Amino acid sequence: MAGSYRPYEPDQVMLLPAAPQDWLPAGHLAHFINDTVDALDLKAFYARYEGGGSRNQPFHPAMMVKVLIYAYASGVFSSRKIERRLHEDLAFRMLAAGNFPRHRTICDFRAFHLKELSELFVQVVKLAREMGLVKLGTVAIDGTKVKANASRHKAMSYERMKQAEAELKAQIDSLLARAKATDAAEVNEPELDLPAEIERREARLAAIREARERLEQRQREADLEHGRSDDDDRRPRGPDGKPKGGRYKREFGVPEDKAQENFTDPDSRIMKRAGGGFDPSYNGQTAVDESAHIIVAAELNNVAPDANWLLPMIQAVGDNLGQLPELGLADAGYRSEDNLKSAPIEVVVALGREGKEHAEVDARQYPHTAAMAAKLKTEQGQAGCTGCRLSGSSCAWR
Repeated sequence: MAGSYRPYEPDQVMLLPAAPQDWLPAGHLAHFINDTVDALDLKAFYARYEGGGSRNQPFHPAMMVKVLIYAYASGVFSSRKIERRLHEDLAFRMLAAGNFPRHRTICDFRAFHLKELSELFVQVVKLAREMGLVKLGTVAIDGTKVKANASRHKAMSYERMKQAEAELKAQIDSLLARAKATDAAEVNEPELDLPAEIERREARLAAIREARERLEQRQREADLEHGRSDDDDRRPRGPDGKPKGGRYKREFGVPEDKAQENFTDPDSRIMKRAGGGFDPSYNGQTAVDESAHIIVAAELNNVAPDANWLLPMIQAVGDNLGQLPELGLADAGYRSEDNLKSAPIEVVVALGREGKEHAEVDARQYPHTAAMAAKLKTEQGQAGCTGCRLSGSSCAWR
């Protein structure tokens, strides 16, 4: 007896037009993004295309924003892959509603509207606040290293830059001398496009020189921040300007030999990655509201330590939502006497890794750190701060 199956007619056309909104289940992320973007203010996106006329009809900005947000939320960042998904993925097709922008159009839209796209974050956070998803009771702050789109092998140390500059100058001088050689001497030399070789080396020399100058400029700025001057004769000086003993290891504005600069992404910095090793990276900072684990502030910088970002992240929450949280939680990377002294809200900052957080603190030199250490030793501190960070449980400090 033949089996009985549900109808399967792959060549059967639909008798009535299908509704793209019915292709996905009701709770799908694409529906949420579609409704959310419709509730946002997109005037800044429309402004670029005003007065374009009927012959200049770009893709609708709302559609492009929805497609980009859904792509990034689902882990698709390549404009070529987004173009392909617009043909193959039901969620992308529903959001695009019959539009199929090419990858170059997608890439250009993102590049033209970087500022507007970043400002949407604030609108979304405010919308979440209005919906009751953000309570601003406890906010957890943390940083993570984001690998730059740059190879470690495309970086060079300051010491190697100086060596490479000398080598390239010597090679250029040699090629110029060779170019001036007599016809008879050139007969015995192998074929070589001397102008192209000279140009290639000069371009490389210019790139290295620019990288070296960037390193030196950064070092000058860092030295000035630490109280040095270009005429200090490598001698530390007190507030009165008089030498106070000892000598600096480096001349003013001269980087250490191991200081590195990346040629493909000069803004990135070498940072230690999880698991060991180093990569050109950025330091991403986030503040997460305890209630629904929504990111309420996000910043990106190229400084590896987190300590300088506790106060700016608290202020960023206030700037985004017009109100500071009641309590801020942070790990030991944000530990500093200035942070504990100057925080505009109550903060709980770990003082060390597990097993080392209760080391003795000199209360005379670091009174606020000592107060935090005492706070963490209390029953409230033991019960509250190990379990509530991003866990959704209520915080004992509130």
